[in-house]
Amino acid sequence: MRTYRSTHRISEPSAPPVAAAVRRVPLVAICLGYFLVILDVTVVNVAVPRIGAGLAAGQGALQLIVDGYTLVFAGLLLFCGGLGDRLGHRRVFLAGLGLFTVASAGCALAPTAAVLVDARLAQGAGAATMVPASLALLGALHPEPVARARAFGVWGGIAGVAAAAGPVLGGVLVWGMGWRTVFLVNVPLGVLAVWLTIRHVPAACPRPRPRGERPPLDLAAQLTGVVAVAALTAGLNEAGGRGWTDPLVLGTLAAAPLAGALFLWLERRAAAPALPPRLLSGFRFPAALAVGVLLNLGFYGLLFLTTLYFQRHRGWDPLSTGLALLPMGALVAVASPLSGRVAARVGTHVPAVAGLLTGAVGLLGWAAVGPHTPYALLVVPLLLAGFGTSFTMPSATIAAMEAAPHEVRGAASGAFNAARQLGSAIGVALFGTLAAASASSAFYAGMRLSAVIAAGCFLGGAALAAVSGPATRAARNSSASKAS
Repeated sequence: MRTYRSTHRISEPSAPPVAAAVRRVPLVAICLGYFLVILDVTVVNVAVPRIGAGLAAGQGALQLIVDGYTLVFAGLLLFCGGLGDRLGHRRVFLAGLGLFTVASAGCALAPTAAVLVDARLAQGAGAATMVPASLALLGALHPEPVARARAFGVWGGIAGVAAAAGPVLGGVLVWGMGWRTVFLVNVPLGVLAVWLTIRHVPAACPRPRPRGERPPLDLAAQLTGVVAVAALTAGLNEAGGRGWTDPLVLGTLAAAPLAGALFLWLERRAAAPALPPRLLSGFRFPAALAVGVLLNLGFYGLLFLTTLYFQRHRGWDPLSTGLALLPMGALVAVASPLSGRVAARVGTHVPAVAGLLTGAVGLLGWAAVGPHTPYALLVVPLLLAGFGTSFTMPSATIAAMEAAPHEVRGAASGAFNAARQLGSAIGVALFGTLAAASASSAFYAGMRLSAVIAAGCFLGGAALAAVSGPATRAARNSSASKAS
């Protein structure tokens, strides 16, 4: 460590001053699009009862309105990550942002539940196109390691901000202007992000491969990957209503690992795999993927249950529910940038482990919840879970991207975000199934079990982050020395 600091100081005067600075306007443009993507994961939850009443939608349609977005998002991320490496990340980012914005308008104007489901699926496709390119763009715009760590820290922190803002914003909009405004708010913000990107993000950032050098896409592998994700989440979703021994549930849960194994086999044979084998050859990147899965599984799964708890079992309206969840995001503005700064100084393992342990305590606090638990007693678990998640996510993002070679960072971004969204889909489906019973006693039993599982996921993630941390820090220092 002493040698690195000396080398960095010697070379510092010759480095351009802008190299270590975060490019703020491009960062705003890229993070605004990402904010909308994550916002739409949670903003819909509090609007579901009003959507069902307004469109006469059944439970199956409502489930698709919530989960269909996440399913398509998670299923297409790997494929779309490779698109950016082939066609140029700025071009792909703009295409995804445009599709997402148009689909949001379609959701807001949907005359039937079926049209809303289709528009939500299109939103998921736009999100999957946009997200891997956004992270790769930030890496290309910030070649200096410290500036890149700070930019990734902001980007990762946006997830916590958006996730926490979703229930609050959704509650305010549904209460004040109706459920359609939950989707309509995306349109002007999406247009602004498109304009900022065109004006301030360089067109060749990074330069796409020449057409003659682009290998064919592995469409067969991508299809099996989508089938694996869809089968797993569908099986977990249906288990709540049909039971774990139902033939459909058993069939989908059995199909998921088979499709996953076929996906990996096809990827090894593909000329341009969406998940390059070298990403999985070491320990650091697979560990980062596992942390992403465990983090989102625990946080988003229990967030889904807390929304049900306040609305269905405490009888609160959408606005009250959104305000009740406000403490979960109260410390995001502090935790997210702080995490990026700490990671830039001492490595990603310190904030990741600290955040996951803090979040585990908060999630475990929900194991004591009951039908008459005073809200004042729930504030501390909400604060701890929100702070822990927001403090972890930037560092987990930095660790994943720093573990990937530069030439496949689009694919690495797609894989990391696919892992996170897979965790979200599994968490919502699994915890929703565990607490699916309408009887209050069964719901609270399922919620307590879910809280224990969520805390266990965070503890497992902390162990992985601790083990992979020293290697991550060493790699960061090596990268910084080369950049110097």
